[in-house]
Amino acid sequence: MYRIPERTTERRFKIAHREAWIGVILALVNILWWYGFAYTMGSKAPEEYTYVFGFPAWFFWSCIVGFIVMVILVFIVVKFVLVDMSLEDEDDTGNGGHSS
Repeated sequence: MYRIPERTTERRFKIAHREAWIGVILALVNILWWYGFAYTMGSKAPEEYTYVFGFPAWFFWSCIVGFIVMVILVFIVVKFVLVDMSLEDEDDTGNGGHSS
């Protein structure tokens, strides 16, 4: 039977796991935003499109505003949620954490 190595329970692995899930959630939000606007507003005939600043509304809201929203969300997450931590072993003895 496979056992999870004990080191995966270290604090930094828990933080990395949580931050990976945050990245997955951000990616899903981006996909859902894009898909929602692009396919709901862009499924009409091109003659029926409305325009915002010269762009079809579906493109403006899905690609331009979506990009800006995601940049802001990623900035907020990086600035206020992600944790700055050392990648070295916590029990580092000066030899990279490896015993000779």
